[in-house]
Amino acid sequence: MACKHPRVDDAHVDFLPENKLLLNAVGEGIYGFDLEGNAVFINPAAERMTGWKAEELLGKNIHDCHHHSHADGSTYPQEECPIYNTLHDGIAREISHDLFWRKDGSSFPVHYTSTPVYKQDRLIGVVAIFRDISIQKQTEASLREALKQVQALSEKLANENDYLLTELASHRQEVNISGESEAIQSLIQQIKLVANTSSTVLINGENGTGKELVARNIHALSDRSDQPLVSVNCAAFSPTLLESELFGHEKGAFTGATSRRKGRFELAHQGTLFLDEVAELSLEAQSKLLRVIQEQEFERVGSSTPIKVDIRLVTATHHDLLKRVEQGLFRMDLYYRLNVFPLHVPPLRERLEDIPLLVSDILLNLNHKLGKKIKGVSKQGMQHLMAYHWPGNVRELQNVIERQTILCHGQILQIPALQAESQPQDKGEFQTLQQVEANHIRRTLKRLNWRISGPNGAANVLGLPASTLRSRMLKLSIKRPA
Repeated sequence: MACKHPRVDDAHVDFLPENKLLLNAVGEGIYGFDLEGNAVFINPAAERMTGWKAEELLGKNIHDCHHHSHADGSTYPQEECPIYNTLHDGIAREISHDLFWRKDGSSFPVHYTSTPVYKQDRLIGVVAIFRDISIQKQTEASLREALKQVQALSEKLANENDYLLTELASHRQEVNISGESEAIQSLIQQIKLVANTSSTVLINGENGTGKELVARNIHALSDRSDQPLVSVNCAAFSPTLLESELFGHEKGAFTGATSRRKGRFELAHQGTLFLDEVAELSLEAQSKLLRVIQEQEFERVGSSTPIKVDIRLVTATHHDLLKRVEQGLFRMDLYYRLNVFPLHVPPLRERLEDIPLLVSDILLNLNHKLGKKIKGVSKQGMQHLMAYHWPGNVRELQNVIERQTILCHGQILQIPALQAESQPQDKGEFQTLQQVEANHIRRTLKRLNWRISGPNGAANVLGLPASTLRSRMLKLSIKRPA
């Protein structure tokens, strides 16, 4: 750019020789301007940074020779320049988002100040001090990118660590299915057939039969076994929380959402997602689940950005889903989507011959867990186990064996005769109002499989808000059996 040659008069900023020595020694670039905006002083640092020699600019308007611009490269006229504005109003300014241009046409980001110079209370010019902040900007950009990557990785690791710690805490035994009965062998054969496909599996069976163990075996035998198996108990969350649990949420999506969180669908990407008690999904959640199955994508709560996922879906329920469809509690189209390959886990009463093998496996794990050396169950104890109806299935068997293992002081378990839980009989004894209330709540919860909320929950049957029922349960020490 050709420099203009304005008239240089006697008005100038005074720079004494001793001051020039100091200003020439500093590392920042320094320009001195008179009231016309013409350069009256340029130090060596400014020459090095811009490539313009002092003799090329002194007495000239620097803005016309090597203009500066905004960070995006857009220029602004001289009258909008912060340095020249200081010449007019005497107000100091500090700028850190502009570019200065070198003589060779290249540019660099600068941080500069424009400071008014007064002599006998009269404004006589401006001093601009600037420094090249290229390295600082590059460092900041690198740090921002690194921080972004660290935050993303930290979020991913936190979510996965959170989930894996929970899973490890509750599943410490090796994935296997114990039993030699015809019913179990048939189930194992079906698992082997479907495991290496991508088909959706619906596992049906009573509570305590081991539906989750079947799901884990399907995953372990599949080609996704090196990817995560993510489990969700749909009955453990309210409809609102369940949606966040499945699909995740953005920061501020709802009260309490203080940070972005990935849902179980994202965590299960390229792996297997196991939805236990899928019949407990609300109709709204069912609709969203149907979309994910059809399109393999979803949005986090509070976001409209679709996220693609590749998952193998395995579901389980103790309900008759077709009957719930007839009752209007479950979507028919979702039922057919889930019921691609149905598996039925037989109740323990239908495979009593598997009890000796189950007991052996349970004791093996308990000896490790409890530090015991139990060798087995007495003959009479085994007869008692075989004679029982097992309404709680394998889970109840595990609880009975663990309880007796804790009480046992020898190496052989002595199992007493077992009786199914029954309602307390009226023996003519008086009960307090709290005892009557506690028994009534406990019986109602048991009949409804300990479901609290929802149209088929105990709170609705008892005519109470779910929050009130939970408060009463806490006060009356009512807890769901393990």
